[in-house]
Amino acid sequence: QVPLVESGGGLVQAGGSLRISCTASLRTFSINFMGWFRLTPGKEREFVAGISWNSASKNYADSVKGRFTISRDNAESAVYLQMNNLKPEDTALYFCARRKDTAISVSHYSQYDIWGQGTQVTVSS
Repeated sequence: QVPLVESGGGLVQAGGSLRISCTASLRTFSINFMGWFRLTPGKEREFVAGISWNSASKNYADSVKGRFTISRDNAESAVYLQMNNLKPEDTALYFCARRKDTAISVSHYSQYDIWGQGTQVTVSS
């Protein structure tokens, strides 16, 4: 069973909205810090947003603040990323990931140990 599965990606026009989801089959999901990252060709995996186990703490990359919202539903073992006012530069493969218990950083990809396969988001101009 794949531990993390993303869905909801697609093609959207600039200025539009999209919500992507990540469904987890991790027994520890309800106590895990979860993050969203994105990858574009030629670039390093980029942190987008993160959320603590109880949703009390949320972190965002400067490039998405005010446009993207991360949320989670522990009863459904799911984490979401609501993306509004999308821009062509948001085009990427989006991944959800579980942060390690021993992590010292929220935003570096090396601090996450379980990854989904990704969902493609394409924003046309």
